[in-house]
Amino acid sequence: MKSPTHQIKICHFTSAHKWDDVRIFLKECKSLSIEGYEVYLVHRGAMNGIVEGVNIIGIDCKATSRMGRMINTARAIYIKALSCDAHVYHFHDPELLRFVSALKRRNKKVVYDVHEDVPRQIMGKYWIPRLLRRLVGEIFEKYENRQARKVDLIVAATPHIRNRFIKTNKNTIDVCNYPILSEFDISEQTRIKNKVCYIGALTQIRGIREIVEAIEGTDIELHLAGTFSPPQFRDELKALKGWANVKERGFLNRKEVSELVSTSQLGLVTLYPQPNYLDSLPIKMFEYMLAGLPVVASDFPLWREIINENACGITVNPKDSRAIKDALIELMSHPELLEKMGKSGKQCTRLKYNWSIESDKLIKAYQFILK
Repeated sequence: MKSPTHQIKICHFTSAHKWDDVRIFLKECKSLSIEGYEVYLVHRGAMNGIVEGVNIIGIDCKATSRMGRMINTARAIYIKALSCDAHVYHFHDPELLRFVSALKRRNKKVVYDVHEDVPRQIMGKYWIPRLLRRLVGEIFEKYENRQARKVDLIVAATPHIRNRFIKTNKNTIDVCNYPILSEFDISEQTRIKNKVCYIGALTQIRGIREIVEAIEGTDIELHLAGTFSPPQFRDELKALKGWANVKERGFLNRKEVSELVSTSQLGLVTLYPQPNYLDSLPIKMFEYMLAGLPVVASDFPLWREIINENACGITVNPKDSRAIKDALIELMSHPELLEKMGKSGKQCTRLKYNWSIESDKLIKAYQFILK
């Protein structure tokens, strides 16, 4: 390295995520701070201060529209990030790609953290007219690839995303969003019979309608933790008979999520087969597993391979509420199977699907670009 780590400043900046985002703050920023780097996190919000060794800098700018956030908020975040005068700038949102060239002209190291396969994600954006989605996706992919060639390091959230970018930039690694062992490796568990949970965004393409339909006429109590998008989607679900078995939990903090999974018998992650989901590694699935919960998940080839190989759940057609119901009833009627699958999921997560392994990859990549 050019200098000791404590003399090197790293600035993470984001225009779309909260300061306490699990991947950005809890995992990446904290890991780099523990390693000895001076870490800053510039975000959209009012939070300022030093939290667990990370310097949090908030920009309290309220965008009145999605486009306003992408243009005006993104620029305000970038300008504030520049004031940190960091050695490395690590950004997390596609709308920040336009600042790559300016950062390189200032002789900064630049890291692009790719959370999603955005061109494929665009195909599921309800706010983009359906007929335009493919064209928008193709245009954005060409732009993203052009900007990606200029950065010093690409940090991809999955091997699938890594494989896409490594053709464009050889300095591409995958740092998977696996759980932090200390958060969900729960020793004391009080499982409540017939209690199952879903944690995450509550949207149509995440299969929420089908899981509500699946619990109709059963003794299963479904705990939904998250925010509805769009808000009127909640009204549509309330009209379903299965809603009588739903417990709304709203948005939960990390401690509340841990408490929910520690009392549930099973976790659900039945996302639709959208192009950007098929090769994703949903953090909630691995958090369920680490907490000792069997999973009922979408029958995607990658997910099926993980779940079958580790005997930790059942995969189903996420658009078939009858199949989901059958899987839930099958597992709930065999408590010994639930326990066996839960133990198996916890064991494999401790061994290979956890943040300590991914953190080492991130640190080594930083050491490489700072030589």
